[in-house]
Amino acid sequence: MIKVIKQEIDIEESLKKRLEIICDFCNTTPTIINGSIRKIDKTNLSYIEPHKIIIKNNIFLVFNYSNEVYINNLTEKIKISELENYIKNQI
Repeated sequence: MIKVIKQEIDIEESLKKRLEIICDFCNTTPTIINGSIRKIDKTNLSYIEPHKIIIKNNIFLVFNYSNEVYINNLTEKIKISELENYIKNQI
């Protein structure tokens, strides 16, 4: 039987502050869900699940130490500096 081990990763504090400041400018409150590392026991396979930021029912995915934000899934991305404009224009 395959055993999956899940370890929660805390969001980087400076990244969390940047996201909260951007949301303050947009007059909204983010919901932050920490990501995790999922490992398959007795193998070298692992998956890093990104942190989820929920803003006005839209999901944004971020990784620690990254300057990019993914929109809904990992196919479309923008820079964190462009997030404020995206929230104001798209949402």
